[in-house]
Formats: sequence, C-alpha cells, structure tokens
Amino acid sequence: MKLSVIKLDGKASGDVELSDAVFGITDIRGDLLARYVNWQLAKRRAGTHKVQTRNENSRTGKKMYKQKGTGGARHGSRRAPQFVGGSRAFGPVVRDHGFDLPKKVRALALRHALSSKAKSGDLVVVDALTVKDAKTAALRETFGKLGWTRTLIIAGPEVDENFALASRNIPQIHVLPNAGLNVYDILRADTLVLSKAAVDAIEARYADIKPSRREQAEKDAA
Repeated sequence: MKLSVIKLDGKASGDVELSDAVFGITDIRGDLLARYVNWQLAKRRAGTHKVQTRNENSRTGKKMYKQKGTGGARHGSRRAPQFVGGSRAFGPVVRDHGFDLPKKVRALALRHALSSKAKSGDLVVVDALTVKDAKTAALRETFGKLGWTRTLIIAGPEVDENFALASRNIPQIHVLPNAGLNVYDILRADTLVLSKAAVDAIEARYADIKPSRREQAEKDAA
C-alpha cells in the first residue's frame, strides 16, 4: 500500500510504499490485541502487595480464655483472622504477575495493531522528526496545525535530542524510539506517527515473518 509522506511543517514530501504484511492486514483480530495488552500490563504490575500472616502478626499468641466452661467457642489466639487486629486469611502475597506469550503471537499482534491504524487512516509517515531548537511552544504549535493531540510518535533508532526535549512537556504526546514500539501505546493513541527510518526498521524486522495459517488461508482465498 502507498502512503503520502509529509514534513513537520505539513508540506508533502513524496510517497512511501508500505508492506502489506505489516500494514495491510484487513481482518484485524481483537483476540490477538487483547492477549498482547493483557501480557504487557501484567508485566508492568509490581506485585509487591503483601498482608501479615499469623506468624508475622505482633499480637499476643496467648490463649484468650480457658478451653472449657465459658459457654463460648474454643479459641487459641488473638491472631486469628476472625478477630479485630488479627491476620487476614488468604491475603495477597509478593509475586510476579507476568506470564509467557510466544514471540510469534507478539509479532503478529504488533502487525495487526499497525494495520489497524493504517486501515482507520490514523497512520502518518513523516520524513524526519528533528527540530533546530528545543522550544516546546513552537513544537506545540506545529502539532496543533497538524492536528496531533493524543499521539504516539516513533522517531527512529534514536530520538533527536532537541525533539525529545521540546515534546516531553506536551500532554498526551508520547515520543519513543523503535525499541519502544508496543501494542498498548499504539491502540490508546488517536494518531500513530512514524518516521521514514522507523518504517524501514519495522518492515525489516516484521515483513519477512511467516504469515499465520489464518492469514495464509485468506490470501489463498483471495
């Protein structure tokens, strides 16, 4: 598929041919995107939640009252969870919430996320993402003219220092290098902006991946 390339000032800068294997998937699979997002958010969780168990509670372990003759239930410790100040039964413990997701599934989900932006017309390719001066006000004005509000910008192998400094205080504008590309940030952004260098790097990494059986069947049917 062919897409127009623009400059930061909004002027045209030719066209770029995008790989159909990466940006041209038409049947977007929501199940793949959901699996990737769940995997990504699970890895973010700190898992440091913790409650006191009975052996960690500082309350006395002395028997509350004698075993028989009181007419009440038999109890042996104030640390039991049914008492105020006691421990909690089956509470959270420190653990890792992450789980495994195959590399092929992650790669396929990323291609579907990129294709979803291209399909909806929310993908923009920019010739280069560099600015002469690190001026936030000037870059905010530029983004306003281009209509970039809630935007994810993939700048290339490295982010231009002045561009990074100028954009970091603009709300809802996220600038990442190629290594930071991920499905969650793509889906929550209204607009995905890629530099030409980012497009080349993405296609070099994902264009040669063998299509899934479902994609191959659709291609054969077409």
